[in-house]
Amino acid sequence: MTVPLQPLPPLFAAPVTQAPVRFPIGWLLTHASPAIQYRALCDVARIALPPRLAALSYAQPSALRLALTQRPDGTWGPTMLGVPSAGKRDSTAQVGLVPGVRRLLECAWDRESPPLLRARRLLFRLLAEDDDPAYLFEFGAEARKSDEVARLRRGLLREAAAATLAQAGYETDPRLRGAARRILERVTDFLRSPLAQKPWVRVGNKQVLAAEASPPSVYALTMLAYMPLFRSEHYGDMERLYRHLTAPLPRQESMQLAGEEIVAQPHLVLGDQLPHRNAADADVPAALAWLEVMARLNFLRRNENWSKLFDRFLDDRDRDGVWHPHKGMEVPTSPSPYVWPTFPLEDGTAPEARWTDVTFRLGLIARLSGRPIEPS
Repeated sequence: MTVPLQPLPPLFAAPVTQAPVRFPIGWLLTHASPAIQYRALCDVARIALPPRLAALSYAQPSALRLALTQRPDGTWGPTMLGVPSAGKRDSTAQVGLVPGVRRLLECAWDRESPPLLRARRLLFRLLAEDDDPAYLFEFGAEARKSDEVARLRRGLLREAAAATLAQAGYETDPRLRGAARRILERVTDFLRSPLAQKPWVRVGNKQVLAAEASPPSVYALTMLAYMPLFRSEHYGDMERLYRHLTAPLPRQESMQLAGEEIVAQPHLVLGDQLPHRNAADADVPAALAWLEVMARLNFLRRNENWSKLFDRFLDDRDRDGVWHPHKGMEVPTSPSPYVWPTFPLEDGTAPEARWTDVTFRLGLIARLSGRPIEPS
């Protein structure tokens, strides 16, 4: 007797394969700035570079200007988190240490290059949990209002420094791992608590976050995104974090009670930052930054909505794989200070150079999310 073939159970079924994402490496090598060319070759296409191209990323004009204006102590000015004001993206006068270092890392500068070595000492110093007022930088005046305000601002600087060091590749350094553990513990203690379901308290006519609330910040997410080994050691905590990041974003502003003061906390992530198509269209660079972090956290491919929004960005590419705006022909911009280190990396002014940043970033996100890449 012949037994008819039966379908394999899900456990043994062949994995679903996704269509390759076409990546226009030839077009980028023709039209993009050196940093994008380098990262397109190494991070997306994963092509081994010949020795003569190994220093390609150091030919980026804007990165060179940034490096040459760094102070001997590793800073660019009196701030840690400052970015140039709108319309002055190439200005270095307002650049803080954290975005300055992250910008050079995004331009593929090695962590052993002189500018990043000069900044490293201060970044590690910010990880220390102490009360030295000299290390509050731009928050010094605000922190004098109360000890609670000072505590919040020290925590913010600590998380920003941890994110920068993680991106620089210091995941195995015990100082960073210790700071990462303390940061994650504060976040997960909050996510486990009843306060996570209702973190708001009324102060006058405002709803603000309770002083005890510790939702994740954009810097904490960036730190975790660049620490894959650390994440694997805290799998349960990553699951709680994923549930938090996919929850609806509350309508209240991100303000928090600190003693008797109410302070702005725009860096806190209170839910899904990319819930629908309108949010993606309203700020394309911020949407791409969110999708990249989610891809690095291994959250993108498990979230149907984010995956669909990413697919829609891919659909906006032409037949060669070059992205163009869904509407109009303007270069996308973002008012978010958290996007400045990553976008735009392009220095060129030629018409085709307008689309190099997004085209490269889409290829990078596809690679990080596990999709096959088809260089062209």
